[in-house]
Amino acid sequence: MLTTLTNAPRDYAWGSRTLIADLEGRPATAGPEAEVWFGDHPSDPAELADGTALDAWTARRGAEHGIDGRLPYLMKILAAASPLSIQVHPSKTQAEEGYAREADLAPGAVRNYADDNHKPEMIVALSDRFEALSGLRYAEGSRRLLASLGGAADDLIAKIPDDASLKAAVGWLLSGDAQESVDRIIRALADARSTEFASTLANARRIAQAYPSDPGVVVALLMNHVILRRGEGMFLRAGLLHAYVSGLGIEIMAASDNVLRGGLTPKHIDVDELMSVVDATPGPVPVVLPTSANGSSRGVELFPVPVSDFSLMRARVSNGADARVALTGVGIVLATEGEVTVAQGDASVVLAPGRAALATPDDLLALSGTGTVFVAQPGV
Repeated sequence: MLTTLTNAPRDYAWGSRTLIADLEGRPATAGPEAEVWFGDHPSDPAELADGTALDAWTARRGAEHGIDGRLPYLMKILAAASPLSIQVHPSKTQAEEGYAREADLAPGAVRNYADDNHKPEMIVALSDRFEALSGLRYAEGSRRLLASLGGAADDLIAKIPDDASLKAAVGWLLSGDAQESVDRIIRALADARSTEFASTLANARRIAQAYPSDPGVVVALLMNHVILRRGEGMFLRAGLLHAYVSGLGIEIMAASDNVLRGGLTPKHIDVDELMSVVDATPGPVPVVLPTSANGSSRGVELFPVPVSDFSLMRARVSNGADARVALTGVGIVLATEGEVTVAQGDASVVLAPGRAALATPDDLLALSGTGTVFVAQPGV
């Protein structure tokens, strides 16, 4: 089975008026376009060519193709014009325990856990520059950065003598007890200078403009400032503090909506629960680069991840250099450049940037034309 798959952009406030529009070759929009979901998540399922919602299709037909009720992954186009919340996702065990604790809450009550699943995820940059915050920096580096604030961060510097103290320092910043220090640090950002941390300070100043007085601005100073180039990826493990800041990317994640937020958001924040989930192990987050994909032809590459919920491949084709992609489960093909014809058996669809198709693992996918597609499917 091969059919087109469509969905409308979601209008979260941090979205961009231009990034998705430019990808699809249309004018800028009047309001923000933040994400386009390609999956069967019940909050916003994509639609097949015949108008069937994908969650209805997977519930009815998924078992024929190895799906137990729902796809194990969700694929998105993500377009950030301003920072998303600083957040963390639970492990599978933490999600199961948290969801069970909230089982008796009344309908409509504020919850920390939407389901009992973990939510590992990966972002791959489609724009030339994609900025993010990911994980905590080693304490020694953060002490050097904070010293550039001219004494305004002395209270915080004293709280991070070593790497083991980082988690407690983050908890202190988010607790509300540190607001005087937070405000002092944010004021000092305007005059802070550091050759080593110039881009990190510039990023913090932009965040402070969007969220003045938010403790998340100072937490961001303790995090790794990551700049991905086009085609580079970043995997986010359970417990890792992170926030996307700006840029266009392909995001893929386990099928979960569990998000614990710690700042840069008007949404619900539960500091105690977030701190119980945070993995404060410091260090840089490695860039994920694609490698050759087994069972597929030349030009098809896999972004390796340490989870079985999803896999993501990138296939690049040009006239006279077609590609073949092997599916191990129900896949979603999303075009990001050029025009690519996707064929399987007697069926074929032509995909322009931003357009997608659903394919079952009946046969190899044959890709032709000139362009780039990403292929999501369950992992192994």
